[in-house]
Amino acid sequence: MPSLQKAAFQLDERLARDTVLATVTGLCQLRVMKDGRWPWVMLVPQRGGVSETFELTPLDQTMLTFETNMVASALKKVTGAKKINVAAIGNIVSQLHVHIVARSEGDPNWPGPIWGFGSAEPRSETDMKDFIKALTEAL
Repeated sequence: MPSLQKAAFQLDERLARDTVLATVTGLCQLRVMKDGRWPWVMLVPQRGGVSETFELTPLDQTMLTFETNMVASALKKVTGAKKINVAAIGNIVSQLHVHIVARSEGDPNWPGPIWGFGSAEPRSETDMKDFIKALTEAL
């Protein structure tokens, strides 16, 4: 049964530090990871006190699924990636957030997972702006 908790939404400080806000998709903030090794975004539902998808109301669960698919499709269109990886892991940051990552042969650690691999490489400000523009136009 979904949580009836009415906590105010506040973005986890680690998510704020590691990402840039691209836009709001409805339910979620669409944020771009500052790590430039992969085209990597995340959706953060703007609901307080939620760490699991099943804690969202049924309508919010539907919206999260819709927005995840919408962003994944736009990311594939913008990048031409071979595969789009979607995950809501949250072992370190418990606030519910969904990672959406474009993967292609030859990218760092292909075909292995990105989590825990190597060190982050910062995106340039120009690359970040161009990526956000292309992604938001594709939505």
